Amino acid sequence: MKVHEYQAKAMMARSGIPVPRGEVASTPEEACAATSRLGGRSVLKAQVYAGGRGKAGGIQTANSPEEAEALARGLLGTRLVTHQTGPEGVPVNKLLVEEPVSIAGQLYLGIVIDLASRLPVMMASAAGGMDIEEVARDQPDKIIKVHVDLATGFRAYQGRKLAYGVGLRQELVNPAAALMASLYRLFEASDCSLAEINPLAITAKGELLAVDAKLNFDDNAEFRHKDLVEMRDDEQEDPIEVRAKKSGIQNYVKVDGTIGCMVNGAGLAMAVMDLITLCGGRAANFLDIGTANNTDRVVNSFRIFMADPSVRAILVNIFGGMARTDIIASGIVEAHRQLDITVPVVVRLAGTNVQEGKRILRESGLKLIEAADFKDAAEKAVAAVQGGKVL
Repeated sequence: MKVHEYQAKAMMARSGIPVPRGEVASTPEEACAATSRLGGRSVLKAQVYAGGRGKAGGIQTANSPEEAEALARGLLGTRLVTHQTGPEGVPVNKLLVEEPVSIAGQLYLGIVIDLASRLPVMMASAAGGMDIEEVARDQPDKIIKVHVDLATGFRAYQGRKLAYGVGLRQELVNPAAALMASLYRLFEASDCSLAEINPLAITAKGELLAVDAKLNFDDNAEFRHKDLVEMRDDEQEDPIEVRAKKSGIQNYVKVDGTIGCMVNGAGLAMAVMDLITLCGGRAANFLDIGTANNTDRVVNSFRIFMADPSVRAILVNIFGGMARTDIIASGIVEAHRQLDITVPVVVRLAGTNVQEGKRILRESGLKLIEAADFKDAAEKAVAAVQGGKVL
């Protein structure tokens, strides 16, 4: 789960991390008034769930309240296209109006989970203001890392190591270490998957300031953070993914193919996507229905497929352990009763109650494409999309 920059900065400010003064504007008039309160000059920043805003024209400087109003009028209500959004872009409905900052230096600071060590890792770099992926690719030696022991937390000496590593002046080392400790406490307390300040500015006055901020959160921890869930902006997310989540399908990701996949188990779902690709097709989604011993989740999965205009065939690949294939089969039948399913449906069932599941499908009278095994299912789904003969 993501939040906007202004929300991330508010959380950082509450954690003791210094951020620029700023206000959120939803109209050009609000941007004008905010700029007046900030002293007559401001930086307008489009609030979208995407990086690369500056290069895409989503960050602009106003030298007067009137100019801020005019710039806001040109940003609000548009769709911003960056290298992270795809050609469709994302809507700009809010602006963060901030005071300009006189910057003497820029650093990068971020925390993620290192899957290899299964520990949080804090990274710092003197190459702030750049895409950290570019720095990692072209200048990996400029990224300093420390892993955080979950038992002891982030230690002061680790902060000093990072501060010295990025070349901070002596008088900034301890303030930087304290800022890093605050960022880690926020990361841990909020179940973040990413906490990032880029750039962490050294101002002309010799102070540290979080000029940009990004926080992402672990979806699996949402039950602990109802306040964070309320901050989600559904308009920034793929509408089909939003619809899936509201339908009770938590493990759905839209991708760029044409075969809708309904699978139980994340590993099997990824394997299905790989095999479809090997057979010459492309999956339209990752959808793991889990242990779906109710027909509603199956029906809702078909609703999602039929709401996606890119789906030209559906592949149901269920290996029933705790999941009962007869309930899955009943869900497929019910989906056809409730919905106008206009694309071929390939079904492969194996495991618990499989004979009963197959009987339900046979007796339904539906024109389903039965698959004998994993590979057969992928081949038939690809053939159905390509208009070839389905064996």
